[in-house]
Amino acid sequence: MTVTFVIDGAEVTGLDRFWQVIGEAVNGPGGYFGSNLDALADCLCGGYGTPDDGDFVIEWRRHELSRRALGRDETVRVLQRRLERAHPTNRPAIRARLEEVRAGRGPTVFDELVALIEDKAPGVLRLL
Repeated sequence: MTVTFVIDGAEVTGLDRFWQVIGEAVNGPGGYFGSNLDALADCLCGGYGTPDDGDFVIEWRRHELSRRALGRDETVRVLQRRLERAHPTNRPAIRARLEEVRAGRGPTVFDELVALIEDKAPGVLRLL
């Protein structure tokens, strides 16, 4: 039987909140499975929280609200935070990406999340 994980786009007010919402969708109230792309990729590939048989869908309801919340401003915030924590050898690439986003080019956090889900679990995501 297909398990449906529901994300309410109105609850996603930023990337930090997205991790909480998806964690609870997969693992119930207070649920947690990580707060980075690697953890999400692991979950999508059958890791912690997803059904053993891999039969699941993710319904991202009111996704347009999340698209706005995880847009350019949030992407800039995330990249600035990443830049502060990055190894010095990684900073030039992050700065370049930050400049691109500030100029209105390149994927947003929302775009990256959707791309990861579609890459790791094709056909699972339903944007509603």
